[in-house]
Amino acid sequence: MSQFIDGDTIVALATPPGRGAVALVRLSGAEAHTIARRHIKPWPSTPRVATLTTIRNDQGAVLDRALVTLFLGPHSFTGEDTVEVTTHGGVVAPTLVSAAFIRSGARQAFGGEFTRRAVLNGKLDFVQAEAIGDLIDARSRAMHGAALHQLDGGLSARIIALRSQIIHVEALVAYDIDFPEEDDGPVPRERIAAAVDEVCRALTSLLETAPAGELIREGAVVVIAGPPNAGKSSLFNALLGAERAIVTDIPGTTRDAIEAVIDTATWPIRLVDTAGLRDTTDTVERIGIEVSTQYLHRADVVLACGDSDISVQTTAASIAALTSAMVLGVRTKVDLQYEGSSEDIGRGAPSLPGPFEMLAVSAITGRGIRALLAAVDGAISARHGPLTLDAPVLTRERHRRAVTEALDEVTAFRQAWAADHLPAPVAAVHLRAAVHALEEVVGAIDVEDIFDRLFQTFCVGK
Repeated sequence: MSQFIDGDTIVALATPPGRGAVALVRLSGAEAHTIARRHIKPWPSTPRVATLTTIRNDQGAVLDRALVTLFLGPHSFTGEDTVEVTTHGGVVAPTLVSAAFIRSGARQAFGGEFTRRAVLNGKLDFVQAEAIGDLIDARSRAMHGAALHQLDGGLSARIIALRSQIIHVEALVAYDIDFPEEDDGPVPRERIAAAVDEVCRALTSLLETAPAGELIREGAVVVIAGPPNAGKSSLFNALLGAERAIVTDIPGTTRDAIEAVIDTATWPIRLVDTAGLRDTTDTVERIGIEVSTQYLHRADVVLACGDSDISVQTTAASIAALTSAMVLGVRTKVDLQYEGSSEDIGRGAPSLPGPFEMLAVSAITGRGIRALLAAVDGAISARHGPLTLDAPVLTRERHRRAVTEALDEVTAFRQAWAADHLPAPVAAVHLRAAVHALEEVVGAIDVEDIFDRLFQTFCVGK
């Protein structure tokens, strides 16, 4: 049973609790203006204009001097009458204002309830609602850009256009079923087949954006690997610009993988510092090495580290057998070594198939760090294609599953239509299932369970 009661007037703090300059209390629902008017004087005379007011409790005691903005439904975020009160920051003032509204008849909002009402009232669709959550949770410029594009309706418009294409094919099939003896004759089978082929191509094209969407949300996995004391943790800290990993001269210090997210100019990166790769009898260190190996299997790019050209090439050769990722050689501690180039590559080191790029860096001076990040960006783009945020991208597993289902159903119809072994009304059931799958993405149908799951992850003030 749903926890939401959509007829209630709800209130919540819409800014993070704690010390700050201001806080925003949001009140929404049919009784929002009636409840707020009991505590606010002077009452704002013009909607959508911030007005300086005094907020009092039921006994007339002053709670705060605050800015109040009225919104009249349906011209508000939720589509309902809404009041937004900008109080002084901290904990006490916004809590007292919220409590006064609750005593006058409002209810504390659940997580995501304001956005849920926006969807119910036609202000947003499912994809746009998810985009708000992604915008709040964005840890990179790529995720921020993708969320903004979805909030503007880019992905929704693409899904709706695909739905319309499938419905067009349905209409052609239905015409052939219902009016087989019209003067124009039956719809040519080739025309329907061509329309289905076009839908399959469009669905496949959208589905191919899912890997990039996953990278935008989660970040590309970039693993720093190499033997103990190769400068991996120092490089990790230098790339982050912060002391996140312990750096010592004792081999085997990093016993487990350490992750952090870097926002580069192009891709968000999940940078992983791993345990040194070596033979060891230490049980804990061996477990750490096993974890490192697991990360290598999942990596998009691996930085093979060593303190000489030969050690880098040797490390890269051993790593190449453990991963399908692109391997970049990184000669660390260059500030402690000669200023030569890679003259000793190939002298006593195993050969590597294909091109092999080696970069020289210093975690102490910062030399080569910018070039290394650029090389990592280029390697990710080479593996996954260029990142384009001005086109629709599937950023959630829910989107991918629905589009996959739609493609499977349209493909099943195409096969049945080409084989001509099913009656047209039976084959057309696949088209209706494909339409249904796409409608679930944007919320064009009543799916209460999806509704509840969608908003459970939202913060209370949204």
